[in-house]
Amino acid sequence: MDATRRPIVVVLHGAERPPRMTTIEQNATVRYTTSHHLAEALPGADVLLVWDLRSTALAQVWPAANGLRWVHAAAAGVGHLAIPELINSEVALTNARGIFDEPVAEYVLTVMLAFAKDLPTTMRLQQRRTWMKRETERLAGSSALIIGTGPIGRAIGRKLRAVGVAVSGAGQAARESDPDFDSVVALTDLRAALPKHDHVIVALPLSPATTGLIDAHALRAMRPTARLVTIGRRGLIVTADLLDALDSGTIAGAAIEVFADEPLSPSSPLWDMPNVLISPHMSGDVKGWRDELVRLFADNLDRYIREEPLLNVVDKRLYRR
Repeated sequence: MDATRRPIVVVLHGAERPPRMTTIEQNATVRYTTSHHLAEALPGADVLLVWDLRSTALAQVWPAANGLRWVHAAAAGVGHLAIPELINSEVALTNARGIFDEPVAEYVLTVMLAFAKDLPTTMRLQQRRTWMKRETERLAGSSALIIGTGPIGRAIGRKLRAVGVAVSGAGQAARESDPDFDSVVALTDLRAALPKHDHVIVALPLSPATTGLIDAHALRAMRPTARLVTIGRRGLIVTADLLDALDSGTIAGAAIEVFADEPLSPSSPLWDMPNVLISPHMSGDVKGWRDELVRLFADNLDRYIREEPLLNVVDKRLYRR
């Protein structure tokens, strides 16, 4: 970029702006905007920081992005930004990879322990003041398949191995050895791997290749005693098929963190299923997470100004149809 001028950064936000933007405002000209006014803010801008993760406005106003060189998503997933105009352009796309790895891994370990120790039943009995002793399960010695071998999937693998779970992965390519998984199977062989595990954790980004990956066929391939944990993007799981599998006993239970439509409707039958744990898309939202997101963007903006390679560049080829 021209070293004689400050970059123009458009911040697309919702009800709340990102916090602690002073450093960024000192190094760039910042235009704050919401979806309704994005078309007015984009002309001449160099950088777009997408803080509003629900916004789909970029697709409608892309022609206004006449000077855009870099788009940053304040999230690990970028499926909401994978519009053809961006994916097929020379505009760089980065994400917040690394911010949410450990918090999400802690969430997965928590819900797996909750299922093993039957904590949902314990809480229901406590509310009824009922004393009922029961036998529970051991997590150590069980097996887990983590679908998605990126940073979050690897953090989950490390947490689970630490408590004695045998951990396999499912990724783009198969391999016999891996620092975080006992082995990795190719996603093309996923159906054959599903029956071998007690826990199946979905930690994939959403792309054309992964949309609807967990459907009725995949759920029927799982053990009837297996439980599903999903922290991947919405669209990976066919909700109607999951409802049928949970209702019929095809699988033993599910912990669901992300939903096709959020917030989850009060009328959804998932709320009342005793074998379901629902979390309102908050597994990565630990104290200070917004500040960490801003610091990551500020570091990358400094790299952009100095014309150094950006951190967390997304491989846009994965999103080409």
